[in-house]
Amino acid sequence: MSAAEAKIMTETNNKEREKAALEAYAGDRGLNYEENLLWEKEFSDSPGVDLPEPAKAPLRTGAQARENVGLPQLSEPQVLRHFVRMSTWNYSIDHGFFPLGSCTMKHNPRLNEKVARLNGFANIHPLQPEETVQGALKLQHELQNWLAELTGLPGVCLTPAAGAHGELAGMMTIRRAHELAGQTRRKIVLSPDSAHGTNPATAVMCGFQVRNIPTRETGRLTVEAFREALFETDPEGADIAGMMVTNPNTCGLFETEILEIVDLLHEAGGYFYCDGANFNALVGKIRPGDFGVDVMHINLHKTFSTPHGGGGPGSGPICCSEKLAHAMPVPTVVKDGETYRLESGEDRPETLGRLKAFQGQFGMHVRALTYMLSHGADGLKQVAEDAVLNANYILACLKDEYHVPYEGPCMHECLLTDKKQKELGVTTLDIAKGLVERGYHPMTTYFPLVLQGTMLIEPTETESKDSIDRFISVMKDFASDVRNGKADDFHAFPLSSPRRRLDEVQAAKYPVLKWTEN
Repeated sequence: MSAAEAKIMTETNNKEREKAALEAYAGDRGLNYEENLLWEKEFSDSPGVDLPEPAKAPLRTGAQARENVGLPQLSEPQVLRHFVRMSTWNYSIDHGFFPLGSCTMKHNPRLNEKVARLNGFANIHPLQPEETVQGALKLQHELQNWLAELTGLPGVCLTPAAGAHGELAGMMTIRRAHELAGQTRRKIVLSPDSAHGTNPATAVMCGFQVRNIPTRETGRLTVEAFREALFETDPEGADIAGMMVTNPNTCGLFETEILEIVDLLHEAGGYFYCDGANFNALVGKIRPGDFGVDVMHINLHKTFSTPHGGGGPGSGPICCSEKLAHAMPVPTVVKDGETYRLESGEDRPETLGRLKAFQGQFGMHVRALTYMLSHGADGLKQVAEDAVLNANYILACLKDEYHVPYEGPCMHECLLTDKKQKELGVTTLDIAKGLVERGYHPMTTYFPLVLQGTMLIEPTETESKDSIDRFISVMKDFASDVRNGKADDFHAFPLSSPRRRLDEVQAAKYPVLKWTEN
């Protein structure tokens, strides 16, 4: 080999090593700040806020006066940099792929934000006279119509502030309907073992008792199991108020026997509450009212792209069948001629009443309707189709690497378990921490609880094939590493995040809620 050839080979090897190092260090870790608490910073001689000395007023509480409140004395740049650096620790859908199952972490289109910031929407007040906010009321009326059309449920109330609040509104509506009919002995609500935890909690809050329905080996409800639960304590099911079922369910599967189950429920006089958390798999394709739903909540922050969590607030409207619309909360927006107004209890005297102050989260209503209008009916149908396609693509690519508990295609999310990896010493938690190390937010772990070591992955329709392929590649790398004896590496992950793996059990048992100076 000549000297020139050796030099070229050396340079090539160096580049390959640099590339390998960068790939091993994937996850956007270049700006990985270590940030201490505000109280731990060096105090500034020129704090950003100069407060006057408080007046020497006598205390009327009987407590000893405090000489020093203990607020950090920092300059404006110190404070600004602190919070900007802290913000880089918060993973969001704007950072990258967010595969949380049952959460539908889709992209929030910037068009929605632009419309929500229009002066006529952003700068109105809920106490303004109705004649001055006709445009806002018209928008809410149109949103009600869209939700009614998409669900096949004509009664729509936009008031609930979030998904769990919508659940509460739906179950209160069922309770009110039974009260109006004199069916006060109906105290049982049926719910499958794969339900969201909020389902049984909401039923109990409304004074019901929850009866569990076991799911079978298929991950779905069966008519036999439902019939057994329905008639467990009454041969006619006269003590059943209703059932709470998510469809598609939390295993990512469509309940194939739902029509027969709903017929049995309705014959017994119960109502079907459908948790709308997974509506993204159905929107534009099938209307829940067509498979017997009586009331459901809609997560605008899931199906219709309004921001989640800290980017929220949430919004959880409910949609009701004609049988229940008279009992749902007030107000809804009604149209009298060419005028829009909020209805009152006098308009609908059998209502359960007002659920909260004012009329829901208006900014989220603007964003949701913007999303609907920008997609149109055909676009919303494609949303569901692409979401289901993406989930099944992930399932098809990973089914040989991870344990797939249920046969057949999934809906908008796929379910895997750690059964294969656990035999070699790696658990779902280890895989999740490995994803953090590689720059990904983990999927939903250990839910649903019907199986051990579950990993629930929901890509949504807004992820490109490229981003999904990169996630699949990482998951395949993990499976390969486990097979090749690198289990100990997973027990140490994450190594490159601002904080290493915590002892979560210890933290839950002994939380440190107050900072004290060493």
